[in-house]
Amino acid sequence: MKKQFKTESKRLMDLMINSIYTNKEIFLREIISNASDAIDKLHYKSLTDKKIKINKEDLCINVSIDKDARRLIISDNGIGMTKEELESNLGTIAKSGSFDFKNNNEKKEDIDIIGQFGVGFYSAFMVASNVRVVSKAYGSNEAYEWESEGIEGYSINETDKDTYGTDVILTIREDAEEEYSKYLEEYEIRRLIKKYSDYITYPIKMEVTKSRLKEGSKDEYEEYTEEEIINSLVPIWKRNKNDITDSEYDTFYSDKFFDYEKPLRHIHTAAEGTISYNSLIYIPSHASFDYYSKEYEKGLQLYSNGVLIMEKCADLVPDYFSFVKGVVDSPDLTLNISRETLQQNRVLKTIGNAIEKKIKKELTDMRDNNEDDYLKFYKDFGMQLKIGVYSDYGMNKDKIQDLLMFYSSTKKKLVSLSDYCSRNKDYKDIYYACGETTDKIDLLPQVESLKAKDKEILYCTDYVDEFVFKTLMKFEDKEFKNVCSDNIDSEESSKELDKLNKKSKDMLNLLKDEISVSEVKFTNKLSSNHAVCLSNKGDVSIEMEKVMKEMPIDNGVEAEKVLEINENHPIADKLKELYKTDKEELKEYGKILYAQARLIEGLPIDNPTEISNLICDLMAK
Repeated sequence: MKKQFKTESKRLMDLMINSIYTNKEIFLREIISNASDAIDKLHYKSLTDKKIKINKEDLCINVSIDKDARRLIISDNGIGMTKEELESNLGTIAKSGSFDFKNNNEKKEDIDIIGQFGVGFYSAFMVASNVRVVSKAYGSNEAYEWESEGIEGYSINETDKDTYGTDVILTIREDAEEEYSKYLEEYEIRRLIKKYSDYITYPIKMEVTKSRLKEGSKDEYEEYTEEEIINSLVPIWKRNKNDITDSEYDTFYSDKFFDYEKPLRHIHTAAEGTISYNSLIYIPSHASFDYYSKEYEKGLQLYSNGVLIMEKCADLVPDYFSFVKGVVDSPDLTLNISRETLQQNRVLKTIGNAIEKKIKKELTDMRDNNEDDYLKFYKDFGMQLKIGVYSDYGMNKDKIQDLLMFYSSTKKKLVSLSDYCSRNKDYKDIYYACGETTDKIDLLPQVESLKAKDKEILYCTDYVDEFVFKTLMKFEDKEFKNVCSDNIDSEESSKELDKLNKKSKDMLNLLKDEISVSEVKFTNKLSSNHAVCLSNKGDVSIEMEKVMKEMPIDNGVEAEKVLEINENHPIADKLKELYKTDKEELKEYGKILYAQARLIEGLPIDNPTEISNLICDLMAK
């Protein structure tokens, strides 16, 4: 006789099947987890009840496929269920026998039960048109069969079963709009077991098809079946790190994350206390092809008691460490009802904070003790660290500023900010210059001038560099100063230069109005072979303007440009002479000098034809 489920309406059952679970393939994870719980219960009882005699080595889960009957069968030799328990556990949705078992025993902490909500079993109806559960409780002589086709109800009848334990028999749905037949394929079931249940603590056995040479033949093969343990049982992250070789760590990394280049470092943690977790984190040796694309998803694989909960848990790593790969396994996680996602809670946050600190410590150690590895890491992931500095309004800048590196004009290699400061303790500022390449930066007039005074300059070739410095503002009480800003020579400026600019005010204003810049002035910071340079006033530099111009939306941001003319170059005297004799020709000189300054800075010339004609006219005179 068919019975109705004990919930108030069929709607709840429909909700279980169609709404709570978003990924159909997790049905196998849920049923295997239930099987593992059943074995755990029997094992625990055998430890507390001397009448129960079992051999732990015999405890296992069996998975088999009957393609002709479209059946997938998951069997365990766990504690089994009585008729009453079938009625209670499967006839009442959201009634968890595992949860009750754990709560009804004094030593709850000793019971490693996975099930909590009593709804996982019903995920089977996402892929099965009929579900039969045949179970025989340990120590009982009777076996019972629970059967249902979904929301219409269920039936329980007495049946035959030789051994204790439970068989879950799924009749897989016929293919329609979705493909269900794949759940009858050996390779697909193997894949799901490896993905979700690889670290269940009991062997998951399955008859697998293999091939071999026929006896007496050199080229004819025959197929045969052989029972094989599909799961790995004990995950590498739960083993003692002293018993694991570097080769084993590397092999796990390549197998798990499909990267066949060795990682630079691994971080293996076993934390116990208020919050317990195991983790194995890797720092890759290179960026994946999609790392800096929108398609890339950060996150660590998250397990609860060896069962995969999330393929990529983004909350466990901050964006600036999004390059790391790894796994985290904790029994203390608060899962939501579907076990597909996590409820936000302090446990997750605490684990994430601890992992973040360990990654920072490992990177710092690599920077200080293995420069070659760190430079290799920084080549691919330095940009992500820089983005992390100015993202979120600079909230995390103090956490990662020590990891940043920039090319040094004196060391001719990447150096950290602390290295720079330790060599230049007498500097008031940290000098930097921006450009497309280090070679181009090296030729900037302002750079040549400071190098002639034995100043160390940091070369910035990434578009984010100057935004990083603007966010940091200071490092070890030294301010960041762009050598191309108009006030870089303030401390070297002489009273004579100030007098010259005041004396030449009218001429300089005439040039300023002609070429439309914020200011034109004489300078003494350039070497004798450079006539002009372009600098900026305010917070927006010329390099920042370039970055803004390349963005898809024109935001109209421009630097306040200053044309600086070398007072010690012959051109300065020529301009003074033209101001007295030919102001129109002076304007032409101003246009040419401004065009030259823009070219030096890598800026386009708005009127190249006019400038070309002016140069030709002057050459012809």
